[in-house]
Amino acid sequence: MKKISILFALFISVQSFAQENYWQQKVYYDIDVTLNDKEKVLTGKETIVYKNNSPVSLDFIWLHLWPNAYKNDSTALFRQISSDKSRSKKLGNRTPGSMEGLSFLVNGKPATTAAHPVPGNIDIIKLNLPDPLKPGDSVTITTPFTVKLPAYFSRSGFADGEFMICQWYVKPAVFDKDGWHEMPYLDMGEFYSEFGDYNVNITLPAEYVVAATGNLQNTDELAMYKSVGQQNSSDRNGKPVLYVPKDKMASKTLNYTATHVPDFAWFAKKEFVIQYDTIKLSSGKVVDAFTYYYNNKSPLWKSSIDYVKNAVHFYSNAIGNYDYPVVQAVEGPKNNSSGGMEYPMVTLITSPDAKAESLDAVIAHEVGHNWFMSMLGSNERKHTWQDEGLNTYYQFRYEAEKYRGNMIFGAVIPPAVKKLPVQEFQGAIYRAVHNIPMNAAIATPATEFKTSDEYGLISYIKTALWMYMLEMSVGRQKVDEAFKNYFNEWKHKHPQPTDMKNSFEKTIGGKLDSFFGLLNKEGKLE
Repeated sequence: MKKISILFALFISVQSFAQENYWQQKVYYDIDVTLNDKEKVLTGKETIVYKNNSPVSLDFIWLHLWPNAYKNDSTALFRQISSDKSRSKKLGNRTPGSMEGLSFLVNGKPATTAAHPVPGNIDIIKLNLPDPLKPGDSVTITTPFTVKLPAYFSRSGFADGEFMICQWYVKPAVFDKDGWHEMPYLDMGEFYSEFGDYNVNITLPAEYVVAATGNLQNTDELAMYKSVGQQNSSDRNGKPVLYVPKDKMASKTLNYTATHVPDFAWFAKKEFVIQYDTIKLSSGKVVDAFTYYYNNKSPLWKSSIDYVKNAVHFYSNAIGNYDYPVVQAVEGPKNNSSGGMEYPMVTLITSPDAKAESLDAVIAHEVGHNWFMSMLGSNERKHTWQDEGLNTYYQFRYEAEKYRGNMIFGAVIPPAVKKLPVQEFQGAIYRAVHNIPMNAAIATPATEFKTSDEYGLISYIKTALWMYMLEMSVGRQKVDEAFKNYFNEWKHKHPQPTDMKNSFEKTIGGKLDSFFGLLNKEGKLE
């Protein structure tokens, strides 16, 4: 027994040493941007303070200029979409986008840039630093910019009078213990971003309602959103109360601030219906909740504020309390994409399925990404399962507990199965999932999937099945304890799969080599 105790203590000390030697960069953004809604153009200026917390000096910084991914047919984005039949149909009504007008100063000195060596990666550039950036030091980068927005087909753009402003500013790539992670923008395959603090001023015509990452600092505007939103949340059967600016012909500047977030997105549309309520967490913290949706006769979104609140309570209780001051869901245009796209504190929902249960499930999943993407900032491009799959595992639990439902099987679930107790219902769902052909390994990077169908089945569904296998082995309570400890250890950091494994082993009290080894297994998980 003494020998075992010594070995366990050594195991813990090794893990503690790894945590003590962990580092990550920090970025501070100050952005002023103006929307020209007629020309579909953003103009602005950006200041980035980049702090080097690494143990090495840096001579350059890789920067993402993701609006350039929409510029022509030679970019990685267009090559990927064109090679996938299930996605290529989205290109029918596209117009190009781009980022221009850049002129970089580093600590007030003009700085040169260099193109990325991979042909077509025009959405990545190397910023050469005039002087080496030593460990512990910071550098200030400034530039003006102009962004031509594309017609909406992949996350960012405009459609149906709505602006989806995503991947829109100059953004440093992640530099971690494995080096630089500069990556082109892709439709299938998401992001890996440094945590940052944001101060963003958005100027646009006064009639627009805006939902954005962060806290709205304009007290009059926020009070109006809350007042209108409360009325619409309280009276869901009458004609909705709409936001009306003091001067429809004027412009307005909205200020948003956010801390410890990996990205910043915003959405704008005239005559958005707003719903508002608050969420009180078990800690006593109160979170503002908003939904924004189209002003039409469809009743689908009238309960949307409840779905957001339910999702925040569910994930907070299962994993750890929501750490941000606001949570929002925004209705987006219906196109060939489905589901939603998450950003810190705000998500766009584009689900074409006109069923309340489906909307609830999609909102829950996208809100859940505030845990698996925003607060736990894994590398989504390389380890997609660590984001989408872990989130899907909890989404399936949410649907089972609330509806005896599952978005994969929907209406084909037999009535007798829907009457089962929740644990038996989930067992039946996962037995059916286990019979779905899913050949690729869970650990497959997003760029190596051949189709979006394969990407979804493996990264989302097969990973959820993998997690359910652990639940069946050690029990749900132990799994939740493991996730809570993982969340507490790695919140606002960049956990790798090994970090998750080490954290889970500490909680569960044993080695999980075989279980995590299944991430590399092709075919059935057995």
